Amino acid sequence: MKTRILIAIAGVVVLAGAAIAYVGLASARSHDVTATGAVSLSPGPRLLFRSTADADRGHVATVSATDPGGARTVSPLSCSRVYAAGGTGLCLRPDGDLTTYQLVVLDAGLTSKREIPLVGLPNRARVSASGRMLAWTVFVTGDSYNGGMFSTRAGILDTATGDLAGTLEDYAVTLDGKPYQAADLNFWGVTFTRDDRHFYATMSTAGRRYLVAGDFAAHTVRTLRENVECPSLSPDQTRIAFKSAVDGDPARGWRLSVLDLAAAKVTPLAETRSVDDQPAWLDDRTIGYGVPRGPGHADIWSVPADGSGAPRLLIPEAESPAALSDAGSGR
Repeated sequence: MKTRILIAIAGVVVLAGAAIAYVGLASARSHDVTATGAVSLSPGPRLLFRSTADADRGHVATVSATDPGGARTVSPLSCSRVYAAGGTGLCLRPDGDLTTYQLVVLDAGLTSKREIPLVGLPNRARVSASGRMLAWTVFVTGDSYNGGMFSTRAGILDTATGDLAGTLEDYAVTLDGKPYQAADLNFWGVTFTRDDRHFYATMSTAGRRYLVAGDFAAHTVRTLRENVECPSLSPDQTRIAFKSAVDGDPARGWRLSVLDLAAAKVTPLAETRSVDDQPAWLDDRTIGYGVPRGPGHADIWSVPADGSGAPRLLIPEAESPAALSDAGSGR
């Protein structure tokens, strides 16, 4: 994840060689005319996303889940990252200029309900299935242990109580069954369970990346296994879609996989390109994710969650997908 940001800042886009065929297909398609009507975050058979089309880049939009390549409805609202569930939206956006950002809590009609300043570059956003819990990740600089490179900060907001965890670095950590403290703790990619108290996330320390299970009320996290990044819990709560560094080395890219929590079995997905995104469950059988294809442009693709099939171009000129239907309520 940090590698991608550094590359983007340098203005260089690196894609795996296998992506060339996909790029040809993605470039050949453009989105249809904009549909009339207002964008709604209320539950329904629609997919939410951030447009990357030249005409409305950055704007929040929706499209029919049954015709994702068809006409889209585009809102006036612009976000750097967006997500929604249970009628609640989370928009991470610039705050007046390109150097500061803010978190905006949205209702179903995209009206701002609360705004919170953010320090860092927005990268990940998640909302629990009920719409109560919000999580975000930003990139920051200046950590003395990191030599001026990017670090991450992940936070959680309980919209019902107003309780705010500005950074998970304040949580008590248990690593391999023992209490653990370190200056180089980083967290990112939160996903919530159905009870709105527990969550999964990525934690890094001492050059290693871990899947952690967290408890928002107790302010604790504990490690579960290594080399699991940007987890996304399935609607049935039994599996986690994630990206893992190839051979444990992020410089070699990431591979999408699904972890069966009960069996501790990992299934690599049919997508063989490097995907630097937090995957989203579109339903119990399908994973959605963004793939960049040039400065400022990306497409949303999907792939079966059982390792079968092949990647499918789902929404051209789009990123940051979220299924608004109850069937896609894994967060």
